[in-house]
Amino acid sequence: MRDAAWERRGAWGGVAQAGAFGRAGAAGVTARLRDGFALASVIAAAGGEAALSRALEARFGLSPPARPRCVEANGHALIWSGPGQWLLRADQRAGFAATRAALEPFAAVSDQSDARAGLRIGGPRARDVLARGVMIDLDPRAFAVGDVAMTSIAHVNLHLWRAQDDGDPTYELLVPRSLAASFWSWFAASAAQFGCAVSGAPD
Repeated sequence: MRDAAWERRGAWGGVAQAGAFGRAGAAGVTARLRDGFALASVIAAAGGEAALSRALEARFGLSPPARPRCVEANGHALIWSGPGQWLLRADQRAGFAATRAALEPFAAVSDQSDARAGLRIGGPRARDVLARGVMIDLDPRAFAVGDVAMTSIAHVNLHLWRAQDDGDPTYELLVPRSLAASFWSWFAASAAQFGCAVSGAPD
């Protein structure tokens, strides 16, 4: 009996695919499957937040937010995840090992690149879809661009933040990779009423 071959697969592989589903016509919701990004948890050393801040500002132009916010610059995002704790996301994995090494004198840095599935949700009905499951107030007056929440949808814990948009509200999500299928099942059922266009074909 021949051993089964191990193949690398993206976080959304076998879960979601590019295309459209739900109501016909103009899509009320867009979903971009994010893959290939690098991610690390960054926890400042005791008494070392100032040094870590200087290192991040020098390398990426990012100032670590002290409250639930996300800041972005130069292809990187720094996402608050607790006092003195952040997630650092890079659009590309190339060179990320050097990035982690540069921060290790100032923080505990742990690679999480293969642990999370990323999704960008936008469109005129994006907030309506998320409001069906998220347990926070997404009104723009309560959840502004850059605001971050650690919450859950359909019993799936996730990081959620509001991204910069061109008119329609746009949100970024990170969910545990092992629960990506469960989250997508909820999302697909919730977005179908409005029509959803999916981009970013997974591996």
